[in-house]
Amino acid sequence: MRPMLAIHLGAAAPPHRLLDVVAGALLLALLSTPAAAQPAAPEAEAPTVESPAKDAALAPPAGPEDALERGVPRGAVVGYLEAAAAGNWETAAQYLDLRSVPREQRETRGPVLARQLKVVLDRKLWIEPDALSDEPEGRTDDGLPPDRDRVGSIETRRGAVSIFVERVPRAEDGVRIWKFSAATVARVPSLYSQFGYGVLGRLLPAPFFEWSMLEIQLWQWIGLFALVIVAWALSWYLARLLLRVLHPLVARTVTDFDDRLLDEIGSPVRLWLAVLLVSAGTPFLALAIPADRVVTGLEKALLVVALAWLAFRVVDVFSAWVSDRLVAQGQGAATAVLPLGRRVVKVILGALAFVAMLQNFGFNVTTLLAGLGVGGLAVALGAQKTLENVFGGITVIADRPVRVGDFCRWGDKVGTVEDVGLRSTRVRTLDRTLVSIPNANFAQMELENFAVRDRMRIHATLGLRYETTPDQLRWVLVEIRKLLYAHPKVTPEPARVRLVGFGAYSLDLEIFAYVDTRDFNEFLAVREDVYLRIMDVVDESGSGFAFPSQTTYLEKGEGMDAEKTRAAEERVQTWREKQELYLPSFPQEAIARLDDSLDYPPRGSASPPRS
Repeated sequence: MRPMLAIHLGAAAPPHRLLDVVAGALLLALLSTPAAAQPAAPEAEAPTVESPAKDAALAPPAGPEDALERGVPRGAVVGYLEAAAAGNWETAAQYLDLRSVPREQRETRGPVLARQLKVVLDRKLWIEPDALSDEPEGRTDDGLPPDRDRVGSIETRRGAVSIFVERVPRAEDGVRIWKFSAATVARVPSLYSQFGYGVLGRLLPAPFFEWSMLEIQLWQWIGLFALVIVAWALSWYLARLLLRVLHPLVARTVTDFDDRLLDEIGSPVRLWLAVLLVSAGTPFLALAIPADRVVTGLEKALLVVALAWLAFRVVDVFSAWVSDRLVAQGQGAATAVLPLGRRVVKVILGALAFVAMLQNFGFNVTTLLAGLGVGGLAVALGAQKTLENVFGGITVIADRPVRVGDFCRWGDKVGTVEDVGLRSTRVRTLDRTLVSIPNANFAQMELENFAVRDRMRIHATLGLRYETTPDQLRWVLVEIRKLLYAHPKVTPEPARVRLVGFGAYSLDLEIFAYVDTRDFNEFLAVREDVYLRIMDVVDESGSGFAFPSQTTYLEKGEGMDAEKTRAAEERVQTWREKQELYLPSFPQEAIARLDDSLDYPPRGSASPPRS
């Protein structure tokens, strides 16, 4: 007696999900590289899949002995499926209760009904043999009449139709065996008219239905390939039509983001339309349940791919658009973080698409996600320093304490920023060396950015000789202030010159002013000019700069220019008489009168005059 095997293959049932995935992979390979289906031997046994209860199935079933193993409900159903899979319709007809068919028509109608029932079951009913009874009496707890078991139910336009097996007398000797019930056999023609092959079943030759691969018959393979080709061609036309309609609409908007996006989404939209068209045409192929579920799974997976592809294009367009906006706003350094952000978003979208496809094929993604979470934590701990530098780079780019091209001080070093990367910031020092500073450290440093100064400061302390008389000193103070107020590159406020102290060997004057420039080279030139003019003022006053020394004077005034001293004192006396001694402060009208009254660059300079 042959072992009882479950050969009615299908998808989505828990014991056979791995088979569905394998079949799906093979089907995808065949769709991408079309090949003609090879005919199967007419009398060869179909591939079988062992049921989970294999050991129990190998034992002879209980019940009466029967060459076709119809003594129990499970044996009858499995025997019919085996005979139908082998194309042996005469044998398959012996599993049907044909008492509703006239006796003289049973020999011809039996195989036809057996074949029609197989087509209906393939399309609409998944049969799990292990769920059927293995007892001679069948199930006694299902609420059905004795000697009757339900195999399953098929949804039709008029409602659900139950498929029954029934215990009936054997024609030869009256021994009670199980067959598909007479009521079920009577409904087969109407079920076949709704779920069968229709006109194709009458027009196409028999080999188109007898040859099959992966539960897909030859005519279905041909129809599937034709459907894919037609859907792809039609999707190309529909996508072009859709984009042509949308272009005038997006052209009216102010931003160019939608225009860029419309130029990039053509291919994902074509794939999406093609999959929808294939999905709409698949029901007309009358695929068996296993093949239909695999094809449906592939269609859903391709829809996920199309949506992920479309999302990738949106991310690319948005990233480019943001980059252009940042550059236009003078924030080009911030674009360094965009490639990392784009890659991170794509990885997340790709992972979600992959999980969705696995879930669609029946895998339990909960365990996978838990494993990815643990693995991600391990990676994060291992790459802690790298991630710290990455976030430090994002902080530097977002906060912008310095930008590329800025001259800055960090710690005790100065230099020009050349690049702000994701891991480190590179600075060119005054010695022309390139220093690479990890972003985690750079973001925590006290940074002094010289490039953002609106003005540059002149700050110096003049030490005049102690031989300088008070009026000489007053003259120097007034003339230097005039110089600062009159200079076109020095801002009047808060320009000042003050006597700040009596040093060990000098009278100390503090000079404080701002040069109206951001260019360091121009600042050096202006400061040089101011210092040279100050030297002229000191020299004209008759005084001089002090230097560390010890002097013994034999008489008063020794070493001083008596004539210049007298002239400076007379000038100060004149100021007193005219009440023009502008100490301690200059009046505003005097400042306004002196503003920009000096020539700069100085007369005789090779530099062109200031415009």
